[in-house]
Amino acid sequence: MAAFLYRLGRFAFRRRWLVVGLWLAVLAAAATSAATLSGPTSDAFRIPGTPSQEAIDLLQARFPATSAEGATARVVFAAPAGQRLTGAATKTVIEQAVTELDQAPRVAAVADPFRAGTVNPAGTVAFAQATYRVPAQNLTDDDRDALARIAERVRDRGLTVEIGGDAVQAPPEQGLSEAIGVAVAAVVLIITFGSLVAAGLPLLTALFGIGIGFGVITAATGFIDLSSTTPVLALMLGLAVSIDYALFIVSRYRHELAAGHEPPEAAGRAIGTAGSAVVFAGLTVVIALAALSVVGVPFLTQMGVAAAFTVAVAVVIALTLLPAALGFAGRRVLCRSARLRGGPTTAPRETRARHTDVPRDDAATDPRRIDAHRDGPTTAPQHNGESARGRVSAGTRWARAVARRPVVTLLVAVAALGLAAIPALDLRLGMPDDGTAAPATTQRKAYDLVTAGFGAGFNGPLTVVVTAPAGAARATADRVGQRISGLPGVAVATTAAVNPAGDTALLTVIPTGGPGDPATKDLVRTVRRLDGGIAGVTGLTAINIDISTRVADSLIPYLAVVVGLAFLLLLLVFRSLLVPIKATLGFLLSVAATFGAVVAVFQWGWAADLLGVQRTGPILSFLPIILIGIVFGLAMDYQVFLVTRMREDHVHGAAPRDAVITGFGAGARVVTAAAAIMISVFAGFILAPDPVIMSIGFALAVAVLVDAFVVRMTIVPAVMTLLGPAAWWLPGRLNRILPDVDIEGRKLDHERGDGAAGPVVNVPERASA
Repeated sequence: MAAFLYRLGRFAFRRRWLVVGLWLAVLAAAATSAATLSGPTSDAFRIPGTPSQEAIDLLQARFPATSAEGATARVVFAAPAGQRLTGAATKTVIEQAVTELDQAPRVAAVADPFRAGTVNPAGTVAFAQATYRVPAQNLTDDDRDALARIAERVRDRGLTVEIGGDAVQAPPEQGLSEAIGVAVAAVVLIITFGSLVAAGLPLLTALFGIGIGFGVITAATGFIDLSSTTPVLALMLGLAVSIDYALFIVSRYRHELAAGHEPPEAAGRAIGTAGSAVVFAGLTVVIALAALSVVGVPFLTQMGVAAAFTVAVAVVIALTLLPAALGFAGRRVLCRSARLRGGPTTAPRETRARHTDVPRDDAATDPRRIDAHRDGPTTAPQHNGESARGRVSAGTRWARAVARRPVVTLLVAVAALGLAAIPALDLRLGMPDDGTAAPATTQRKAYDLVTAGFGAGFNGPLTVVVTAPAGAARATADRVGQRISGLPGVAVATTAAVNPAGDTALLTVIPTGGPGDPATKDLVRTVRRLDGGIAGVTGLTAINIDISTRVADSLIPYLAVVVGLAFLLLLLVFRSLLVPIKATLGFLLSVAATFGAVVAVFQWGWAADLLGVQRTGPILSFLPIILIGIVFGLAMDYQVFLVTRMREDHVHGAAPRDAVITGFGAGARVVTAAAAIMISVFAGFILAPDPVIMSIGFALAVAVLVDAFVVRMTIVPAVMTLLGPAAWWLPGRLNRILPDVDIEGRKLDHERGDGAAGPVVNVPERASA
């Protein structure tokens, strides 16, 4: 693979105008498609095969007038202090509003609160339920504006009016989240490289990557229903990995220039070595995301495939567009002082000797001095993670400290992660509803008014579908309603409607608890076990319960698929049995600690005010499985980049302990920068107004922080030191069966271009990967 990527990098470098032109054409096509083909997003959480979805399908067949999948708007009225809604004047205002609602665009039916009995006993709160003929994603801004104008006219008459339901949930807008992430990434890149040109290249390629990925996904909304979270998650991941992958390759290119190679040769070697690591790191992310399809939840499959596509685009851009951009930049990716210090022949004798087949001098082979020499060429710029003569990088010092006391380091790190994971034992899952909206929104205000006026159960009514012989549905429904009314946790159960054929009826069951209350979940299970004509239980509350159950049941199979496929991939990359096992165990520690942090903030409320979390409660039910997929992929990124460096030095003759120190020291600075960039990108989404996006952004930022700095940069060197030569053990038969992907670039000496400087062979990557 290294040889193929080497040739690809040289081709893109030399034919840069062609490559850039092709990518510009692709970007223009994606943007045009997004502008002309896009459609609305959908936040309807549906899972085929679940009891609630089967009940909806039955309603559509036998009771189409119910608009089972139509949008709903709950318009809540509250009387001024000291007054009642049942007074003649206020009653007239509400009835006029109901009439206007019934005439609003796309509205199928409106339940008058005085006729439907949705006025609380005190007469202070009432609500009208409006049902639309189309799903929420098909409503336009004009439809929502008409609803808002009706509410405003009622407010002008002195009443309090708030609106809940999915009809008022417009697609989320992108705020400053991306801009903040890009700004922080730019600062980190400038500090890391000391060159505006070098810092700009990862940002430029990232813009191409997210532009193409986001454009294609947006265009896809014109053909399939995608949730509003899908493009945001793809954007979040695409931005982070695009910058990171380009960072590793640009850093390696700078090292190759400092080692004495001409720019075309440096680009080829950078793509052949760091690019190989990018390919396998990207593959792990794509596998983890695409494997979400095994869960059997359509919107999770969409999110995973969309994000995987964006990551794949980022990998291809890093391997083609980036070397083309390096062709335009040339040596300007080096800082000014590095360019002034000398040209391609200034690599020190130790470095040049190490990469040839001739014997190396004592300085290059003496274990007491190998660390300093393997920190990189002495003429390489300090900001490239390589030490000047006589100075040792912070990464090397840290690796030496860990190697001196690996047992203590390992125990302290594992204990800290175990402590952080304790809150995860109280993990409770749920789905978002109006009660999880921000307190300032009309949805949340409507939710609170209904809770105060009627009780929490009125915000999560259950719809029970009753079937019977033709003409007997109402009598059957009344008997079922009496049985349900006697169950624990039921406030009221009434027959709502009977279809014209008289063979299907709807019961509305109001639980005493809210939608996320465990008692409500128990009630749903109890009603479903009753016989005597009950065909199903549905409604938003039941749908959310079914989604949470399906996701929880799929967690272990999904984890097995992801870990199994990734283990095989890592086995192929590292040619070791213990390294993939260690990588997987480290990932489990990262996920456990991340779950603990998420529960502590979003469920317990720790530091909620500081982070802007406006409501605490159950964790989003599909967050754990999304988090596992993404974190596993990103964790393997840093595993590949760091451990590949260690293996590279070991393959080139270093003792196992020395390879850990030199490999870690060479890559630590760039990995630190990459992690800082990814954390900043994810943390920027904590400012998003959507609580779903906020929780995902926080979880991913914490996960990268924990995995990069605690697991990969502390536990990994400690374990690798303890394992010693055993870290690279592979049974002989398996060693013969596995193909040699040459991620270390051992075969690049056979691919030398005419621009190579001297007898350079087997150049190990020192500043990246």
